[in-house]
Order: sequence, then structure tokens, then C-alpha cells
Amino acid sequence: MAADQRPLSEVQFLTVAEVASVMRVSKMTVYRLVHNGHLPAIRVGRSFRVPENAVHEYLRESFVGVESA
Repeated sequence: MAADQRPLSEVQFLTVAEVASVMRVSKMTVYRLVHNGHLPAIRVGRSFRVPENAVHEYLRESFVGVESA
């Protein structure tokens, strides 16, 4: 888990559509990331909610820098 552990009452949760918008990908891509365990989520009924900080952490860790030749 992330080092930034906050009480659940302080965590902002995003819908799959909101995560897709932030990441500029399709909702199907977000579902794949959740199902493959790359992006943590909780299930609320038939929907998923993703902690906002987890999205930012995923993007930070996935950043690919360009090395100069």
C-alpha cells in the first residue's frame, strides 16, 4: 500500500469514467488495470471506485523519461 495512509473519510474516490478522463484512456483500459491489480479499487455494488491518490501514484510510477543520446 501507499506510504500516504489516510483515514477513509479523507480519501477521494473516483469513478471508472473519471479515472479514464484523468488518464486520457478508455474505461475498458481502467477496468483492465483494476482487474490486473495494477490499480487498487473498491467495489460499490456493481461499480468500482478508485482512490484518487492511487491514480496519481500509478501515473507517477509509470512515467517514462526520455534519455538523451
